Amino acid sequence: MQDQATEAELTLRGLVLGVAITFLFTAANVYLGLKVGLTFATSIPAAVISMALLRPFKDAGIRENNIVQTVASAAGTQASIIFVLPGLVMVGWWMNFPFWESFGACATGGVLGIMFSIPLRRAMVVGSNLPYPEGVAAAEVLKVGIGSREGAAEARIGLAMIVWSSLASGAFAALTASRLFVEEISGYFRIGKSATGAGTGLSLALIGAGHLVGFSVGLAMFIGFSMAWGIATPVLTALQDTPGEAAKAARTVWASQVRFLGAGAIGVAALWKLGELVAPIMHGITQALAARRNQAAAAVSRVEQDMPMGIVGAIMLALIPPMAVLLVVFMQGGALNRIILPLVILGLVYIFIVGAFISAICGYMAGLIGSSNSPVSGVGILAVLGAGLLLALFALPIAGDAARPHLVAYALFVTAIVFSAATIANDNLQDLKTGELVGATPWRQQAALIVGALAGAVIIPPILNLLNDAYGFAGVARAPGGPETQPLPAPQATLISALARGVLGDSLDWSLIGTGAAVGVLLILLDAGLARKGWLRLPPLAVGIGIYLPPGVTLPVMAGAILCKVYQRRIAGKPNAETARRMGVLMASGLIVGESLFGVLLAGLIVGTGNGAPLAVVGEDFKPFDIVLGLVAFAAILYALYRKAAKVTV
Repeated sequence: MQDQATEAELTLRGLVLGVAITFLFTAANVYLGLKVGLTFATSIPAAVISMALLRPFKDAGIRENNIVQTVASAAGTQASIIFVLPGLVMVGWWMNFPFWESFGACATGGVLGIMFSIPLRRAMVVGSNLPYPEGVAAAEVLKVGIGSREGAAEARIGLAMIVWSSLASGAFAALTASRLFVEEISGYFRIGKSATGAGTGLSLALIGAGHLVGFSVGLAMFIGFSMAWGIATPVLTALQDTPGEAAKAARTVWASQVRFLGAGAIGVAALWKLGELVAPIMHGITQALAARRNQAAAAVSRVEQDMPMGIVGAIMLALIPPMAVLLVVFMQGGALNRIILPLVILGLVYIFIVGAFISAICGYMAGLIGSSNSPVSGVGILAVLGAGLLLALFALPIAGDAARPHLVAYALFVTAIVFSAATIANDNLQDLKTGELVGATPWRQQAALIVGALAGAVIIPPILNLLNDAYGFAGVARAPGGPETQPLPAPQATLISALARGVLGDSLDWSLIGTGAAVGVLLILLDAGLARKGWLRLPPLAVGIGIYLPPGVTLPVMAGAILCKVYQRRIAGKPNAETARRMGVLMASGLIVGESLFGVLLAGLIVGTGNGAPLAVVGEDFKPFDIVLGLVAFAAILYALYRKAAKVTV
């Protein structure tokens, strides 16, 4: 085993490999996000790839592999900018994605988000009991990968567990892509005028995520789902007498109205949680400043050395000029020219204040349910509402009605920078949790994340232009002579751009968000009451997330949480209980790894072939056999893997 004091960590080899993986995963995530509205977390698959490629190098230890996954994890988060940036094409401000403006929004926002999250590490990572499911899973993957090379028996068995569950998850995803297995099972119905339904995705990765987040969070998400589909959707469809078949009516009302209830609940719950975290966050900042003042870096343990607060402050100040230039370039030559200076100042203040707040929210959500499942688009909704409202109050009366389209575009661009900061913070704390568990040096990880954020910002604009030229976006007129392809739906960007128009056009129904906020207050009171009784907690933020996320995501996470609870009860009291518990975590991690890696491969095939279903071997006439085969295989794989994990002895 290498000496921990001399083990290589922040190496050129690791940075180059991390950037290469970032390019690959960012491209895949941009496409998948625009196609289906979801992205996948890249930390775990990046860790697996890193260990495989660096395995021949005897000096490559766990900390260098951790740096690789830290850099590459920026791919999943930076790609989330597609939830906002395409809105500028949708509202007609851009015809394509100018490189420097798009790169600038991603890069400045990404680096700012890293700076925002540094003071949060002590409060949210070291000083909290948040589960950080993907951070823990990535750490377990790194430990067993290195341990297996060094001969530890449990590590070898653990690596085999990851490999088997990864293969099973990847194979199941491949058969789903072939259409032999159904991807999602859903049913919708009407009772009188009301319409509702339910559906669940057959995703082993989401089962793994549910196992890692635990029963309390899973149950809270299920309660949110029940509120959305058992109360809000049927009531609203009945009151409005929504026309159409049950599935169309229910989905339309949920997407256009119920999700705003979830966004309101998320906002209030996030504000409350941030208030609870103010004291530990300030304590962490005070500790960091005290260490700097006393020049005690040498006395501080290596695993507690964050980037010095002086450097953090200097980087934040250095970001102001390029951000100001970006905002000026974006607005110049239009109806906002005469108020450009106050708008730039307003934009910068909004980016820094709201960016810091939302970064803390996203960091907490990542710790609660993982980066993959965090509803960052809900945070984007809150950010664009705030930006649009400020511009409507302070800029629109001066600029006049003719400037409304310009202000809509400006609100979206400012939101894009805020969103980039928030999503990178969503990832950074997850990575820092991994680093804490594997003995990494925080400041080196933070430096590596800056490299990853910049690498992701480089690749995003050309990929967006490529997809815009090839497919276009739903609702946007295509240029004459362009290819005849199905446009990309870009669901979040469509919603967020519609919100910006609604706020600045005074056509937004605030009652939905207000009602959601009231629900959030009730959830906070309920959780406080449960805490006083010493009963099982129901995190209000997780309930809001359950309202906001589609049922195909929520129900598998809940199922995974239940399976985790049942599994832990079954192994409790057995001689191998602790080993079996760790094997369960590794098995769940492998379920995420396999499906994520296959997602990268499938995205490449889709883009390369131009076919939305390149692996399909059967058509619609294969139903309902795909449902039966999918359910049987899904249950059999989970039974076999949990049984195998429970029997492991060392």
